[in-house]
Amino acid sequence: MNSIELSLFQHRIQALCEEMGAVLQGSAFSPNIKDRLDFSCAVFDANGALCAQAAHIPVHLGSMAYAMAGIVAQVDWRPGDMIILNDPYLGGTHLPDVTLIAPIFTGPELAAFVANRAHHADIGAATPGSMPIARSLEEEGLVIPPTLISRGGKPLPETLEYILSGLNNPASGQADLSAQISANERGRRELTRYIEQLGPGRFRAALDEVNDYAERLARAGLARLPRGEYYFEDCMDDDGLGREDIVLRATLHINDHVHVDFSGTDAQVPGNINCPLSVTAAAVYYCFYCLMPAETPPCAGSFRPLCLTVPPGCLLNARPPAAVAAGNVETSTRIVDVVLGALARAMPEAIPAASHGSMNNIAMGARGWDYYETLGGGMGGGPHVAGGSAVQTHMTNTLNTPVEVVEMHYPLRIRRYAIRRGSGGAGRHPGGDGLQREYEFIQDTSVTLLSERRRHAPWGLHGGAGGRCGENKLNGAPLPGKCQLHAAPGDRLLIDTAGGGGWGDGS
Repeated sequence: MNSIELSLFQHRIQALCEEMGAVLQGSAFSPNIKDRLDFSCAVFDANGALCAQAAHIPVHLGSMAYAMAGIVAQVDWRPGDMIILNDPYLGGTHLPDVTLIAPIFTGPELAAFVANRAHHADIGAATPGSMPIARSLEEEGLVIPPTLISRGGKPLPETLEYILSGLNNPASGQADLSAQISANERGRRELTRYIEQLGPGRFRAALDEVNDYAERLARAGLARLPRGEYYFEDCMDDDGLGREDIVLRATLHINDHVHVDFSGTDAQVPGNINCPLSVTAAAVYYCFYCLMPAETPPCAGSFRPLCLTVPPGCLLNARPPAAVAAGNVETSTRIVDVVLGALARAMPEAIPAASHGSMNNIAMGARGWDYYETLGGGMGGGPHVAGGSAVQTHMTNTLNTPVEVVEMHYPLRIRRYAIRRGSGGAGRHPGGDGLQREYEFIQDTSVTLLSERRRHAPWGLHGGAGGRCGENKLNGAPLPGKCQLHAAPGDRLLIDTAGGGGWGDGS
């Protein structure tokens, strides 16, 4: 293909991922998917290498890119098949993120895969919202290894019945799974049509060209990094079960490729902030993809210059059955801080200060309903611009749920939703402010909070001040960053998220 044809090819399969996402959002039942947009869609080649993805959730997509080859090698694929999985140690992230994968055949030949991943607020955990402070994976809900949900184009009702029987509110789960199936079927139909139009051989050749082009752009972007070794460390506030100040350490070895070494990171912990390796890889991929030219295709070729060392059994490469619900959302965010901190020593005039450093997870519910959302905070100030306020940053790309949606669907009132003025760190380019969100409970409700940067503030750079730590309060009384609680009618829960760090000394 010439350069114009190749660009059209790459953008067409990327647009297919966007189309899958539109189908998923438009047909989903839960606010998690249709309003917060907590889902991702992608296309992979016949070996499970990433071909294209929509601009959805970095932690979803990077982890799929890392783990997909191992997943697809386990299955004897046939036309019309579809599998479902959520096991974090077999290619997932955490149990609420449910993945569906469908193969594309042209005649007898396996040509590609389409996949989507979406967050389910109910995956059968004992606590509503399915984000419990647990000690093991089994306590976090239903574990689904790669399992056929359709075989040869025919649904397997026993698989769906098994999954739904493990949920607390199966009607909502069934609706969202149907939306995910529909998104994959749309992707399968459109991609099959396109491959048949091009021909399988030309399709494979075009994928090879796109990956080679992505690698060239990636290497050109990373060539700006000065060669050498750069070290940084940061820590998690706690694991929710008594362990505090859990340290993450990263050393970047930069030469003709980039080697990210997490040796020295603390061991996995009893609480649920442990990471499967796929999540750690996703955070690293995200950081370095941000340094590549904007036109770099989001495919496997762009990750070829990167390699990882993550000691087994450490916080970032946990062994099963360690609990991982918050590893996907909180620890992944701290990995970004550690890698960017090391990069700031390599490129001091190019890297921003730390953002608010938490997805500020709130899971809640009672009999008949489950709800989960993440909240934004302050973005770190950068070399050329102040940080944004009250925004989702880094490993999440979701939205804050609209107040009207929350109050329409759940027995909750939002009493306050505002920018937390003055929480961003001062500097030549100040950090963005966090946000305030206050919930009033209309009925007895079980609540789980998983939040970070409540004890250790987001750091500033080059003389910029750190952002203010976040705070959680129930009826004005302080709460830990990670806790489970019971709220009675009339109780009010206030979440103040952290501000971003400032950049520069202001002179």
